[in-house]
Formats: sequence, C-alpha cells, structure tokens
Amino acid sequence: MQKKTNKEKTDVEIKELVIERLKLFPNDKNISIGEDGSFTKDEIIGHVQKDDEIGKKMVAIELSYLKALKSGVLFEE
Repeated sequence: MQKKTNKEKTDVEIKELVIERLKLFPNDKNISIGEDGSFTKDEIIGHVQKDDEIGKKMVAIELSYLKALKSGVLFEE
C-alpha cells in the first residue's frame, strides 16, 4: 500500500472542505463558473469529487475566497 504525501493529504482535505461548504449552498440556486456555464449545487459537488477542470476551478475560487476572508480584504471599508 502506497503512503499519501502531505500534499496529497492536504489536497483531499481541501476538496472535502469545499464540498462541505457547497452543501450549505441553497438547493434552488445555481452557481455560474464563467464561460463554463451554470451548475446546480449537486453538479458542482460532482465536479469537485471528479477533480475535473470545473471542479478545480471551484476549489480555486473557494480557496481564494477563504484567503481573502482570512486576510480581512472582504471587511475593509
């Protein structure tokens, strides 16, 4: 059995975090990912789980948001 590297563990944890945050999104709303189109919450979760291009974009968007939240950028006046 192959042991996961720290980066692989972190990537899995990030995907899990993004999926849990997406689960909180309202069912009756769609998420638009630029030119890629509009998706339901369940569709986006599926893309994140598959780790395809749309899923990777959603993970990057969420990470960017969380980093901005942490740095206080979202609360500057």
